[in-house]
Amino acid sequence: MMIIDKRWRAFIALFPVLFLGSCSFQRSNTAVLWTDRPEFALYAEYFNASQGDYKIETRYFESPSRKLTDNDGDFPDIVAGSWLKSATTRTFFRPMDNLFKKDGVSGDSFYRQLLDLGNIDGKQYLLPVAFNIPSLIFAQDKGELLSSPFTLSLEEIKDLGKSFNVINNGVYSQMGFSPAWDDDFLFVSAVLFGASFREAAPLDWDNTALEKALAYIESWIHEANMGIQAEDDFSFKYFYDPPAKLVISGRILFFYMLSSDLFTLPQERWTNLDFRWIAGEDTIPISEDMVYYGIYRNSRARTAAEAFTQWFFREDTQRLILEVGKNNRLNETRFGIANGFSALRTVTEHVFPQFYPALLGHMPPGSFLSPPNILPRNWSSLKERVILPYLHERIRATNRGDIRSLDRRLTDWNRLNRGL
Repeated sequence: MMIIDKRWRAFIALFPVLFLGSCSFQRSNTAVLWTDRPEFALYAEYFNASQGDYKIETRYFESPSRKLTDNDGDFPDIVAGSWLKSATTRTFFRPMDNLFKKDGVSGDSFYRQLLDLGNIDGKQYLLPVAFNIPSLIFAQDKGELLSSPFTLSLEEIKDLGKSFNVINNGVYSQMGFSPAWDDDFLFVSAVLFGASFREAAPLDWDNTALEKALAYIESWIHEANMGIQAEDDFSFKYFYDPPAKLVISGRILFFYMLSSDLFTLPQERWTNLDFRWIAGEDTIPISEDMVYYGIYRNSRARTAAEAFTQWFFREDTQRLILEVGKNNRLNETRFGIANGFSALRTVTEHVFPQFYPALLGHMPPGSFLSPPNILPRNWSSLKERVILPYLHERIRATNRGDIRSLDRRLTDWNRLNRGL
């Protein structure tokens, strides 16, 4: 479940007020935007203040994609959120190719692989807004150990972590890294091995690749850290402190963080920290909760929706958004654009480092960025309640027969949650 800072709760609380206050406007000039990103309330208000022709009303839903498919007759004009590319959701949107024109939205401004994911049968139904990628943090003085200024491979993480280990009287006093410290790291590892989770009924994946990933992780745990029990004992003894503190103190070498968490660390924590992006061969996996943007196929305020679209997907607009976030200290709890890197390549590569200096010299190679497959609208629940628990239990199981298979877990979950 998304935790929303109190500053953003204030914007969410304004949503009903904004809606009631705008009823006097002609419907054709007022577009309703559904989102699971509270930042869009602020973006809409700046758009409304920037001109007098159109208005945007913002409504917050934990799952706009579910709201679309379980609708009671109330529809939006714009949707900005996660999980919009599923088979049941993407049919609700209209093509936006007409916006790719002079003085309009520029297709060349986007990361091409992100833009292509919103293209269906040769038409651009969805535009990418924001994304996040996985990273490992470490103390600045350990940077000389690393082979690349940009990325870290699983093999290098394993080797450096093992070399960092210190054992006193049979007990670890230092441990470089354990893949078991974070279930999301296990998932990223599976993705890098090609597990390729994707939408089906409800889900499909490459089981051979998943088994290879799990075998690799299990071998890593035993070869580098003498087994899961030693890792768990170390965690129990030392992980009462935040990971960043453990890294700086030299207790551990690496710790996993998603970019949205990394760049909302308190500023004082950055003094002695550095980071690298987790990568496979020329591949940095993008987190599955990428934000996409679409215009509802039967929008009653199409002109207003298109005007907001053209305004939002401009470099100068997103620079303004970043400035507002910095000036109001909103960037302390929410990262960048819609809590992620901007899908506009020019913004992420040229504007973001001005607001996040740690990115200087660490910009992720654009060609490495690898979007996830199309996933079901209920992927977030599937991942948290089925996939991650399975990975967590699997690497700890001494006998594979002692735990339920992933297939069985998905079948049981689907049977109990058909309405989700």
